[in-house]
Parts: sequence; C-alpha cells; structure tokens
Amino acid sequence: MLLAANSSAAQPPAYATCVACHGGAGEGNPALNAPAIAGQAAAYLERQLRHFKSGVRGGDGADSLGMQMRGMAAPLSDDDIAAVSSWLADQPRPAVTPDHPGDTKNGNDYFHSKCDACHGAWGEGNARLNAPAIAWLDAPYIKRQFENYKKGVRGSHPEDTYGKQMQLMADVLPEDSFLDDIIAYMQARAAAEAAQ
Repeated sequence: MLLAANSSAAQPPAYATCVACHGGAGEGNPALNAPAIAGQAAAYLERQLRHFKSGVRGGDGADSLGMQMRGMAAPLSDDDIAAVSSWLADQPRPAVTPDHPGDTKNGNDYFHSKCDACHGAWGEGNARLNAPAIAWLDAPYIKRQFENYKKGVRGSHPEDTYGKQMQLMADVLPEDSFLDDIIAYMQARAAAEAAQ
C-alpha cells in the first residue's frame, strides 16, 4: 500500500528496467531484496545511481546485490538518472506496518542518541545533510546495509564520503539487538506519522 501520491507525472522510460525489482511506483519488494525507493530525496537517489554506475557502490565482490545494481545502473545516461530520481522523489512513500520485533522504548533512546542528528526525528531523512530517509525501508534491507557498513563492504570507496560516515556510525551500537529496537521504533513512528 502506498500513501497519497504527490505527483501525476508520467513514469520516465528509463524506469522500465527498475520495475521488476523495485515495483511500478518504487514501493520495493523485500522478497527480491529490493528496497522501497519511492519518496526518497532526488539528490540521494541520483548519488546512489551514479555510485552504482561508477563502481563507488556495489564494487565489492562481497556485495552481490550491489553488483546487480551496478549492472542495472550502467546503461543509464545522466539525463536518465536525473529523470528517474526526480520521478521517484515525487512518488508516495510506501505505508509502513510496525511489525518488526524490538523494544521501541530502547529504539527511541538509541535512535535519538545516535541517528536522528542526520536521519531526522523518526528516520524521515535530512536533505540538507544528504542523509536518506530510512523509516520506511524494510528491516532486512536496513540490517544488510548496516552489516555492509560494519564489514567495510559499503562506504570504503574513497569517493563515498557519506558512506564513510555511516561506517563509523555502524560501530556505535553495543549489541546487534539494538538495531532491531531502532527499526521497531522507526516503523512505529513512520506508521503514526502517516496516520496523521
């Protein structure tokens, strides 16, 4: 389910290669390990597509899903990347079902001490800091990316400035279970925000 649409603009032709995994409106498909990308800031989407295309992201052999994205981004022109990113940014964010197990109180505490300065009060993102929205990403995707940062699979390329910042942050949680708590908190807040 998607929240109310922000734009009636036509889907750009270049997005046709994205539909099979990310869905017709960028809602994502966790079964295919494809995150929701609808409603994400255009600048963030452009940067990630350019990073995939150039090998800044998805260049580590340990990131098989990132390597798949490299292949998908490779044929995109700069105009394609801009059009797809802009269109996706105007799409409605997918609805969030707060079903991830975790202690939302602990998640609230850790999120506000470690994450909100960049990612916003509940994970809605902060374009001024180039920090993506993470509240409506599926839990397996968040956990996989967090692990990729911890292992240096993501954020190690010299041109990935923001990824390097996340590598440092990936080491601040004292236990893996705290990430479950943070995800549970973000899901609960995202669902509450959408209900308003």
